[in-house]
Amino acid sequence: MSQFMTTRFLSTQGTRMYNKVVSDYQNLLVLTVVLVLIDLTLLLIPKPNWLNYLEFALALLVAIMVGWLTSRLFEKFYQAYLQENALSRKINAELLMVGNVVADTAIFLIIFFIFAQTHQVNVLGLTASLGLGGLAIAFAAQQTLEQLLGGIILYIDRPFVIDDYIGLPDGTFGRVESIGLRSTKIRNSGKGTLTIVPNSSLTSMSIENFTGAKKVVSLVYLTFYRVVLEDERALIRQVILESTNEIFGIDSRNTDVTFKDTIQEGRANMTQAQINFFILGSGEMSMDMRRQLLDMAKQSMTLRLKEYGISFDIEERPIDVDAPITI
Repeated sequence: MSQFMTTRFLSTQGTRMYNKVVSDYQNLLVLTVVLVLIDLTLLLIPKPNWLNYLEFALALLVAIMVGWLTSRLFEKFYQAYLQENALSRKINAELLMVGNVVADTAIFLIIFFIFAQTHQVNVLGLTASLGLGGLAIAFAAQQTLEQLLGGIILYIDRPFVIDDYIGLPDGTFGRVESIGLRSTKIRNSGKGTLTIVPNSSLTSMSIENFTGAKKVVSLVYLTFYRVVLEDERALIRQVILESTNEIFGIDSRNTDVTFKDTIQEGRANMTQAQINFFILGSGEMSMDMRRQLLDMAKQSMTLRLKEYGISFDIEERPIDVDAPITI
C-alpha cells in the first residue's frame, strides 16, 4: 500500500528518498501517529483525575517516541542526501557533525516546549535557570566559543576551501589541509611543516587566496585609418588608462597600450593599437560583471576619443585569454 502511494504521489527522486529514509521506520511511524491521536483525544475530552496521570505518562512516552523517531529520520536523510552534496563541496566532516547535533538539539527543544505548553509546566522559570547556567558556561569557555563561532563563520563565508593555497599577513603560505571546528590546518609550502591557526584569528585577518584568484587578459584592437603621431598616441594612452582607472576588478596598473604602424608600398599608411586589459575575479559571476563594466569603459573611451576628433574602428569581439595566478 505504501509503495503504491509513494509511486502515485511522489516524484522519482521523492520515491527514492522515501525508500532510503522512511521505509525502515514506517511501522513505528504509524504507531506513533496513533498514539499521538489517542493522547490528543485524552487532552481534549473531560476526564477524571486518575486519567490525568495516565495521559501525562502517555504524553511523555509519545514525546520520547516522536523525538527519537524524528532524530533517526533526520539522520537517515542526512546520510542519504546531505553527505553526498557535502563531499562534492569539500566540507569538513566535523562541520557536518555539528549540523547533525544542532538539528537534534532543535528537535529536543521543540518537543520539550510543546510538551510543557500542553501540560502547564512552568517554562519561564525553567528557561531562566537554564539561561543562568548557559551564561556561566559561556563565560567559562569564552575562548573556545569564539573559535567555534569562527569555524561557523568560515563555513558560511567560505573565503577558502580544502586544497586551496592561501597566504596570511604573518607570512604563512601553504595548502589548506583541513577546516575544523576550532582551528584550520595549513601545510606550509616548501617546508612541509603544519601550521594550526585558530578560526577566531582567521575571521579577523586578511586572507589572500591564490587558488580562487583568476585573471583574464582581454585584447582589444583599435584601427586608425591614418598614421597616429606621437603626441596623439600619448593622448590616446592617457584616455584609455583614465577610462579604466576607477573600475573595480580591472588591474589598471598592468593595462598596456601598444601602437603599430602598417607598412604598405614602402611607407606607413595607418596605425593599429593593441590594448591589454587585465580582468581580476574569483568566479564566473564576478568575471561577467567585470566584463560588463569593461564594456561600459570602452564606450566611455570611444566617446572621449571622438570628442578629440580621433576616429577609429574598435574590434567588436575581444579575445579573452585565461592567465592563471602564479603560485
